[in-house]
Amino acid sequence: MVVQAEEGRLTTSAARILVATAVPAERDAVARAFPEPGSPVRLPGVTPHRTGTAYDLLAAGVGPALAAASVSAALTAAALAGTPYGLVVSAGIGGGFLPEAPVGSLVLADTIVAADLGAETADGFLPVTELGFGTVTHHPPRSLVQQAVEATGGRAGAVLTVSTVTGTASRAAALRARHPRALAEAMEGFGVAEAAAAHGVPVLEIRAVSNPVGPRDRAAWRIGEALAALTTAFGKLAPVLESWNPHEHRPDQ
Repeated sequence: MVVQAEEGRLTTSAARILVATAVPAERDAVARAFPEPGSPVRLPGVTPHRTGTAYDLLAAGVGPALAAASVSAALTAAALAGTPYGLVVSAGIGGGFLPEAPVGSLVLADTIVAADLGAETADGFLPVTELGFGTVTHHPPRSLVQQAVEATGGRAGAVLTVSTVTGTASRAAALRARHPRALAEAMEGFGVAEAAAAHGVPVLEIRAVSNPVGPRDRAAWRIGEALAALTTAFGKLAPVLESWNPHEHRPDQ
């Protein structure tokens, strides 16, 4: 059962907000931003944790495919119950492109990009759109991104979704060459955005940087620091998410 939000509590379509992370550690980091610990709510195929009057927190799984499937299941269950979500947030930690996104910083996606969805050719990588089908980008509402940046002190830019995490300097350079506005990479944002778009629900992506994008150096990872930054960010972000009104803005705003 999906509980209806208190009347007047949320401006975001007077509906709950679905926050999708990859793994439980990220979900729990978001949950620590709220006074209530949250409790599991069993829906067909997924079990989000409900906290307060506003949020369902879902560990949707690793990678764009599982993230899309899990988020779509939650959105469908809510819609069938007559209480659709008003916003979906893809949240978690990720790699940052130096020097713009150092470890510990926050990135808000103004563009969510499927960076490795396409084909390798003799002339280089071709995105699926240049093959004549599909899409490779989603754009969160500009007004929401701007308000989120102002509230959290994060930086707005492109966040790349990859199915294979970058582990070499050459691949990091290739990604930046194709996407010069890229600030971070992660594995779920595009899948979450695809599910949200299919249901006509706006999406936002936030990443706390845990490591540089490039050669894998586990000694340089700061996962604990990034999770703590995610908690702090959500404490500041929550009022923005709850007051933002999608009906006051055009889709490109």
